[in-house]
Amino acid sequence: MSRLIIGLAFAITVLSAQADEASIRRTVEPKLGGVRIDAVQASPIAGLWEVRFKSAEGLQILYTDANGEFIMSGNIFDARTDRNLTEERIRKLSAIRFDSLPLEQAVKIQRGNGRRVMAMFSDPHCPACQQFEKTLQEVDDITVYVFLFPVIRPELADHSRAVWCAPDRAKAWLDLVLRRKQPVRSTACANPVDKTLELGKALGVRATPTMFVSNGERYSGALPADQLKAILDEAAAARPEKPAARAK
Repeated sequence: MSRLIIGLAFAITVLSAQADEASIRRTVEPKLGGVRIDAVQASPIAGLWEVRFKSAEGLQILYTDANGEFIMSGNIFDARTDRNLTEERIRKLSAIRFDSLPLEQAVKIQRGNGRRVMAMFSDPHCPACQQFEKTLQEVDDITVYVFLFPVIRPELADHSRAVWCAPDRAKAWLDLVLRRKQPVRSTACANPVDKTLELGKALGVRATPTMFVSNGERYSGALPADQLKAILDEAAAARPEKPAARAK
């Protein structure tokens, strides 16, 4: 009998959850301006539901009560750890496969053993990018793949093209972004800048700098060095190692 009661209680809970989701979709979706809800599920707070959808700004999260009568927009913070749980959730849900990035069309810069790995969409004429590049100089054992992404000053996109055409791309990039030294303005070589602009659009890159770490999660803005090191080390630890080749 006790098993039957437990089974019935579980079934009622499942049905209730389904009814809540249906009610939320029915109430909230018409208020999203034609956008469809991708998923509804319980949030870390009891009685609060997470509503996910994609807009022109990318993946978005709202919160609502069980019936969709009250809608809340904003972030949930864990007061004990100061973690932004909403931001972390969006970052994990919007993560990509790092090895899907066309790294061959990025400028590769390596210092030390290069164990910390990241890719970055950056514009040399973006003040935040310039500041972040200074921060990167404080991080050792790093490999940075710079995708030339001239969106802040598109009229100066030839500077990015000239970086790619330079004999030493890494040096040309650092000279331009750190020292404001423009490379020789030769853009005669085939360069990937236009492809990179399309790639950034496809990935929803809407700010510079935007970086992807080795576990595929994205971050935007000029992060401080200590935070960046922690993020890169955590991403490296979380990424599964490739299986070793079997001996023949």
